[in-house]
Amino acid sequence: MTILTADQIRQLNSYSIYVDSPKQPLFTLADLQNPAKVPDVIQLMKIISQSPNEVVATSFFMRRIGMFFAMQLYNLATYDEMWNGSANQLCFGAVEEFGNRTISTFMDASDWHLVEDENRQTMIQSVLLSVHAVITSLRTAVSISPLTLWENIFGFWLWQYHVLLSDPSTETEARKDLETLKNDIVWSGISSYSRFASYLNGYEPTALLNTTVRKTCCFSKDVPGLIQCGFCPLK
Repeated sequence: MTILTADQIRQLNSYSIYVDSPKQPLFTLADLQNPAKVPDVIQLMKIISQSPNEVVATSFFMRRIGMFFAMQLYNLATYDEMWNGSANQLCFGAVEEFGNRTISTFMDASDWHLVEDENRQTMIQSVLLSVHAVITSLRTAVSISPLTLWENIFGFWLWQYHVLLSDPSTETEARKDLETLKNDIVWSGISSYSRFASYLNGYEPTALLNTTVRKTCCFSKDVPGLIQCGFCPLK
C-alpha cells in the first residue's frame, strides 16, 4: 500500500476517479464482469446517460471506465504505482459533471501499490486482461464491436503517452511501458497480436495527435449533452 499525495488525488479527480464512496452507488467492477448481472448494469448506464439504446450506453460507459484504465498506466509511468484492489470494492456511482448526469469511478486510496520493476510487464498485462474481461462481459448482453470498446480506451492512452514521452522525468519509464503494450506477448489470451500496436500503426503517439486514428465511431454524438468527436471517422 502507498499513500497517495494530494497531487495524485487531484490527477485522479481530473479523470473522474475519486477516493471516497459515491453518494449514488450503481454497481461494482465485479458486477460488471458478471454476465448474469450485466443486462441490469447496462440498463443503469442507459438511464444515467439518457442514451437512446444499449449500444450507445455501453460505448459511453467504456469511455468512462477507460479513464480508470488510463490512470493506472499513467501512475505506473509517473510513480511506479498501480491500483491492485478488489473488483468488489471498485465502485461506480452517478454524479453530475458539466451539467450532465454521468458515471464516475470510486475506489479506496489504500488500493494503490508500488510495482517492482520485475513485475511491471505482469501488471500491464493484468490491466489488459481486466479490460478484456469487461468487454467480454458487456458483449454478452449488447451487440457492439470489441474494436469500438478498445478504441474508447486507446484514445486516452494515445494522449497520455504523448504527454509522458514528452516529459524527461517520465520518458524512460513511459517508453518501456509503451513498448510492452505493443508487444504481442502481453496480449496472450486476448488477441493474437497487440491491438494497441495495430491502433498506432507504426507511428509515435505524438505523430497521431489531431488525426483520425480510430476506425469506429464511439457514439458520443448520440449521448445527450455530448457532441461528435472532432476526429470521428464518420466525418
